[in-house]
Amino acid sequence: MKVAVVDIKGKEIGREANLSDAIFAIEPNDHAIYLDVKQHLANKRQGTHKSKERAEIAGSTRKIKKQKGTGTARAGSIKSGVFKGGGRMFGPRPRNYSFKLNKGLKRLARRSALTLKANDKAILVVEDFNFDAPKTKDFVDVVKALGLDNKKSLFVLGASNNNVYLSSRNLKTSEVIMSSELSTYKIMNANNVVFLEGSLEEIEQTLSK
Repeated sequence: MKVAVVDIKGKEIGREANLSDAIFAIEPNDHAIYLDVKQHLANKRQGTHKSKERAEIAGSTRKIKKQKGTGTARAGSIKSGVFKGGGRMFGPRPRNYSFKLNKGLKRLARRSALTLKANDKAILVVEDFNFDAPKTKDFVDVVKALGLDNKKSLFVLGASNNNVYLSSRNLKTSEVIMSSELSTYKIMNANNVVFLEGSLEEIEQTLSK
């Protein structure tokens, strides 16, 4: 699969990037994508939710009324969950929501996500660029030139570039990551994925295993 390489002004420079069919043109596995995104979101959950149960409520333990003859349900403690101020019945307890997936499935999920983006023509390849200094306006100009303003965009770098990263950090609709940080969630969460030329080789080496 060939994609024209453009510069930061959105103009073709006469080169084409060859995107591997083993990564960008497979039969997408929707369930693999679902599991990988589910794991990403589950691992972000703190799991610190907690409510007090009847054993943890401060209050009297005396029997509040006699067992029989009242015409109402029997009750043994004011701390019961059926009374105001009592403990919560079956309330949340702290737990760990994270779970594991094997590496092969996660690679399949990323290849499937990239294939879906390629099918939607939502992948751009831009020649490597840098800024003289971190400046949000410079990055905004690049986004506009590529026609990605008002869209969620994910820029994938091949090597660390602090000036480009810092220039994008204030923008809510754009994110800059290293190729090693590419995940199924980030791919699916973006409307367009922009690869810098230098990132393609590492991505192919990682995902073609």
